[in-house]
Amino acid sequence: MARVNKAERIYQMFNTADCEERTKWQSDSQKGYDFYLNEQLTEEEQDTLRESGMPTFQINRITPIIETMKYFVTANNPKWKAVAVEGSDANIAQVHSDISEYCWSLSNGKSVYGNVILDTLTKGCGYFFMDIDQDLDNGKGDVVFKKIDPYDVYPDPMSRDFLMRDASFIIVRKVLARQQLKNMFPEYSRKVNRATEQGSEDAYSQADRGTSDAIIPEDVITSVNPDGDKDDLLSYHECYEKVRVPYVNLVVRMFPTKEDIDNVKAISDQKLEDFKAEIAVSTKEQILQIQKAFEAGEIIEERANLEIQKAETNLEKSINQKTAEINYSLQEELNRVEEKVISKEEYDILIEDEDVASTIVQATEYFETRIKLTCTLGSDVTLYEYILPISQYPIVPVPYLYTGTPFPMSAVSPMIGKQQEINKAHQVMVHNANLSSNLRWMYEEGSVPENEWEQYSSAPGALLKYRQGFNPPTPILPAAINNAFYTITQEGKADMEYIAGIPSAMMGFTQQQADTYRGLLANDEFGTRRIKAWMNSVLEPCLEHVGTVFKDLAQSHYQIDKVFRIVEPNAGGGYSEKETRINIPIYNDYGEEINKWSDYASARFDIRIVAGASMPVNRWALLEEYFRWYQAGLIDDIAMLAETDVRGKENIIERKSMYSQLQSQVQQLEEQLKDREGTVETLSRQLIQAGIRHNIDVGSMENKKDVLETEAQQKYYRKILNDEIKNNLQEKKQDK
Repeated sequence: MARVNKAERIYQMFNTADCEERTKWQSDSQKGYDFYLNEQLTEEEQDTLRESGMPTFQINRITPIIETMKYFVTANNPKWKAVAVEGSDANIAQVHSDISEYCWSLSNGKSVYGNVILDTLTKGCGYFFMDIDQDLDNGKGDVVFKKIDPYDVYPDPMSRDFLMRDASFIIVRKVLARQQLKNMFPEYSRKVNRATEQGSEDAYSQADRGTSDAIIPEDVITSVNPDGDKDDLLSYHECYEKVRVPYVNLVVRMFPTKEDIDNVKAISDQKLEDFKAEIAVSTKEQILQIQKAFEAGEIIEERANLEIQKAETNLEKSINQKTAEINYSLQEELNRVEEKVISKEEYDILIEDEDVASTIVQATEYFETRIKLTCTLGSDVTLYEYILPISQYPIVPVPYLYTGTPFPMSAVSPMIGKQQEINKAHQVMVHNANLSSNLRWMYEEGSVPENEWEQYSSAPGALLKYRQGFNPPTPILPAAINNAFYTITQEGKADMEYIAGIPSAMMGFTQQQADTYRGLLANDEFGTRRIKAWMNSVLEPCLEHVGTVFKDLAQSHYQIDKVFRIVEPNAGGGYSEKETRINIPIYNDYGEEINKWSDYASARFDIRIVAGASMPVNRWALLEEYFRWYQAGLIDDIAMLAETDVRGKENIIERKSMYSQLQSQVQQLEEQLKDREGTVETLSRQLIQAGIRHNIDVGSMENKKDVLETEAQQKYYRKILNDEIKNNLQEKKQDK
């Protein structure tokens, strides 16, 4: 058997996916989507009704129900929470939440989410698509969220997982004009020119041709090239496959060049010289202190000499130790070992070089699941092929009613029969009313002037003549309409609400609204259980998988130093800007990057969807909760006011904040005044006590003064006596 090329293989896979089951699903899906768009009558049905004189209008009860379901599901943006696997990754997990919010806003995620859910409800399945737009951020690229038309997706028909994780392939197929493809892939223009034209009949699948004309847009079919001629149509395929890719975990010894050695040695020598100079100054200061102590007599000479000798010994020892440390660091730097992961293909190329092979300490081969993307045109041209750095498909389905196959049922499909029933009943009732207002007449041929009767027979108060000798015309009255038609319209409306699980109260069309917010809560709780059950069992697992795929794609892409600026609403109703930075480089003493701060790519964390985050919030219930918290003292009035819809609440909050600040300042001043009044009273008491002590001290001082004066007089007289004695002794010595 001849080996087929890549394009032929992808084309065969597409034909496998374009099976009978998908044909039926797309036909039913398109019918449901048409009913949502109020296209509920085919051309044949409209012609039949016109020929019978019946009206062709439609009472569309499907669109309000679908729009209500869409609002309930997409009232708020979905929230993902990153849960760190290890405690060291807790900070980076919070960083990931900021990155996902940034990319969601960049992608206009609210609109993408709404369109995906609309596809889910009307077509049976919507598709999220995570991609890297390389044109964003000045060519650095950003991860974005997109949606794919379900009719362009051809999954493996053997898949049985509602998230299609077990699918062996997923093909996205589009029919595009040749010039359009050249504009999309200018680097592959030659390959596009070689692709074989398929034409409008062959370009679309049998499933496409058997459904609505909306699947084959006229602007594509009538596309023209730059020469003004009708352009060719080509079948474009993006095939995603799960493959096992071999990798090699290498432990490599990094041998430096002579230049690296010289640079490292120069830096090491300089560090050693700086250390010697620093420690020499320190030792000299220590010796001077010892000498000063000796000169001051604080230590003896032997102790001084001993301390000086010890300082000189420590100097030599420190220099030797520092030299050893620097030499060891030098050896580590010159003989460092690094661990890295490369593909098996890269490893096979490396080991062909003997010098490179000699540096490999250890090589461990293993396999990882990756997504391979192959893009082809028709069955003969392959544009490109490469491996995506993720293990799960970047295409995530969101089914409504899962059927155990990749072809789920929409929310519209069960309502189509009832919608047709309602339309038919209204058409019959209106037709009967028309007949009652415009009577038909039975007359003898030639008995009346036909033109006058046709013109005036339905006019109020008209006088119609007939010829003598003939019987007067007889009106043919329509049969009274059966009351069953009125019952059909009323019960049909209730049946559609029952089928969809969306009561009239959710759409605001009931006459019996609850009087209290608790009654509204009860209506919301009971009326939305079915859609909540779908959200819990289907939608939220799908969104969680979207978050996981986004995490893998973002971690593989964002590996350089990057700052994310996030604008988020605050409690006061305004907006605040927040910056998040990842992959901040850390350098060693040699100017080489040795690590990263906030290393995003290597962090390990799981993704969880915040349950119910996208559902609407009952404002009455929320305000009631806030009011009870305010009454309990858990929050202040400003926090409660921030959650209301009061006009000009920002100014009110600002004024109340200023008032609160001023009130706090007044209270502080009052407390300070009380403290000062207490201080004055204390000082007064101290002054009174001090006055008493002063009088006592004065008396004591006077007594001390008398004593001192007495002692002074005694000393004076003793001095005079001593002087006389000395003079007498001196005179006696002179006489002798």
